[in-house]
Amino acid sequence: MKLVVLDGRALNPGDLSYDCLRQFGTVTLYDKTDTPEETIQRIADSEIVLINKVPITEEILAACPNIRLICIQATGYNVVDLDACKKRGIPVTNVPSYGTAAVAQFTMGLILELCHQIGVHNHSVHQGDWIQSEAFCYWLTPQMELSGKTLGILGFGRIGQAVAKLGAAFGMSVLAHSPRQTAQGRQLAEYVDLDTLLAKSDILSLHCPLFPDTNQIINASTISKMKDGAMLINTARGGLINEADLAQALTLGKLRGAALDVVCQEPMAADNPLLYAPNCIITPHMAWAPVESRQRLLDCVVENIRSFLAGKPQNVVNP
Repeated sequence: MKLVVLDGRALNPGDLSYDCLRQFGTVTLYDKTDTPEETIQRIADSEIVLINKVPITEEILAACPNIRLICIQATGYNVVDLDACKKRGIPVTNVPSYGTAAVAQFTMGLILELCHQIGVHNHSVHQGDWIQSEAFCYWLTPQMELSGKTLGILGFGRIGQAVAKLGAAFGMSVLAHSPRQTAQGRQLAEYVDLDTLLAKSDILSLHCPLFPDTNQIINASTISKMKDGAMLINTARGGLINEADLAQALTLGKLRGAALDVVCQEPMAADNPLLYAPNCIITPHMAWAPVESRQRLLDCVVENIRSFLAGKPQNVVNP
């Protein structure tokens, strides 16, 4: 069996080991793959292909007839032409729940950073401002307490529910909007319609997938329905937000702040309007990055391959 990893550095920058894949056959590792031509050249005679963000299109599949399985080393699978794979009888698997704890934790980190601007104050102290201060304390930005505030969660799957638990631990009331309501979800939050979620949330956190009906769901219209001074968090997908509209809302002061771990184009474009928007924290798509969560991801990829070879494929996204 021939296995090829096309963009292995995304999951493993050097602190994990891909040796676990060698039990299935010969493994060829590439840190990254940049072009369709490169992709075809590298997987032309492979049987199992592992990717994170490398696109697999109809044209690539047509040039690589030996492929039997495509393993996405992530949760999202929009980079693969699922219909073309299904037509050829190629299962596509993903890893649905490896990063729940990590992303929920990071979400709360972004919320706390917006509330306290800890980084700003740490920098101030280290440049000597406290040494020169006449008072025993000072703060450079307004400080905000979470207890008693309303946390709105758009998308209430595993990560959204994990964030709800953390918000409740801080004394927040939790509202949720989701196309599917569950008994477990009702124990963690009050389900409301989208307009109510927008109107009542002091902090709105996005945890829904990027589908046509959620593309740019946060835009000038929906932002206008939010509370003045509300804050927006996005650790889901950059395409959920119209970035120009959000930048304008921050510039005009409609929103107190935003904290984003994802943007529409990644790596980020130099002309992204959010780079110049006030009170906007941006991190480089790193919420999933703890070594523990990435090891869980790799372990699940191994089990996806093992299950496929046993004739019982799991986590198939194109059944």
